[in-house]
Amino acid sequence: MVIQNVLKINENLKPVIQMESLKYRLFTQYEFWRDIPEFANVSEKDFLNYKWQTKNSIYDQKTLIKTISNIASKEFIEAACQGFSRVPMAVRITPYLLSLIDWNNPWNDPIRKQFIPVSTQLIEDHPMLSFDSLHERQDAVTSSLVHRYPQKALFLALDTCPAYCRFCTRSYAVGQNTNIMKKGNFSVDSKRWEEAFNYIESHPELEDIVISGGDTYNLSAEQIKTIGFRLLQIPQIRRIRFASKGLAVMPMKVLTDENWLDAITSVLELGKKLYKEVALHTHFNHANEITGITQRAMQKFFERGLVVRDQTVLLRGINDTSEQMQFLIQRLSYINIQPYYVFQHDLVKGVEDLRTSVQTAIDIEKSLRGIIAGFKTPTVAIDAPAGGGKRSIHSYEYYNRKTGVSVYTAPSVRPGKYFLYFDPLHSLAENIRNAWKDPKQQQIMCDEALNEARKAKF
Repeated sequence: MVIQNVLKINENLKPVIQMESLKYRLFTQYEFWRDIPEFANVSEKDFLNYKWQTKNSIYDQKTLIKTISNIASKEFIEAACQGFSRVPMAVRITPYLLSLIDWNNPWNDPIRKQFIPVSTQLIEDHPMLSFDSLHERQDAVTSSLVHRYPQKALFLALDTCPAYCRFCTRSYAVGQNTNIMKKGNFSVDSKRWEEAFNYIESHPELEDIVISGGDTYNLSAEQIKTIGFRLLQIPQIRRIRFASKGLAVMPMKVLTDENWLDAITSVLELGKKLYKEVALHTHFNHANEITGITQRAMQKFFERGLVVRDQTVLLRGINDTSEQMQFLIQRLSYINIQPYYVFQHDLVKGVEDLRTSVQTAIDIEKSLRGIIAGFKTPTVAIDAPAGGGKRSIHSYEYYNRKTGVSVYTAPSVRPGKYFLYFDPLHSLAENIRNAWKDPKQQQIMCDEALNEARKAKF
């Protein structure tokens, strides 16, 4: 009997995993930037200096063309120039990001797709898209504060970032004006900030503040402390989060801007003394964005006890397969970043080529369960259009995969209201794509979805 039990236990032993399946632990370590002719003679010391990265970031098409002229084809350069003339976000990309792009195949590179549009890949927008699909401006209670959820507010401290993502949900305000978009304004302004602080102080229900913009990476050390200290000293505030994609686009700032890192740390330490939570929310979309430099930056944060969570956007041709998303989640977790959300792409104009269907998000969510610890498994969510707030991707009241209309409710945010999301045209049959071009047919499809959603509620 004892021998039989031993044999049974041995039968349950799993084979040793091959290193091939653990590739997420391997990071780019070599001096990859030297592959770019413009950066071939840049030393590691300079490349890792955030001041050098900022000074040499690309802010216009002319500089972009000059930098990639020896590594990209004329066809690609022409398509990129035409692409920027048709999208809401201006050029802004760091040398670090530019160096991570595979210039042997830039057309299909997952980092290039996020920051450099090419006209040959842009497609017709769904007619229901807008530039402020989440209606943040309608929920703004001051020029820099959005109060949508009962206990949480979004503090928009500035309107610039170290790099501009094509798919930015705040393309209505972030960055410079473009051919198709004159931007709003929430630049750094102490008067604007004071209005926000006064509102927060006068609303005792507010406990949680997200500090965003723009990107808090672009705030100075003193500005970080000004905002962090002021918020933490408001009695009812229990949690603050600094939102920044900086870790993905310029991780060397954490390594070389000691004043900025110390400022974040001082806010964190004050939070501990006051028994309040301080965290950093960052934004990685593909595993290629995570390098040995990222790992070193995260080690700095980890040493100081700062919790870092990630919010990924689901992007077509970038991370919209189970394999790509699993690899990203595993790599993030390995360097102590907690995968927090995977968001369905917002209904933003100018980036229809990057949107996926709700069904794609559902399928990916299923594939993520079980590959890693539960607390490292992100919630796949949709930010319901028109101010409904964040909802689980599965929580729709109705989803017509034929017309691509899904309907969500938000009883704690907008009781009694319904919010419609629209799958991208490229995911629909040709006859349905044509139907969406007809305003009458649009109304019929929306009304049908709403009626079915109401039936499902009762």
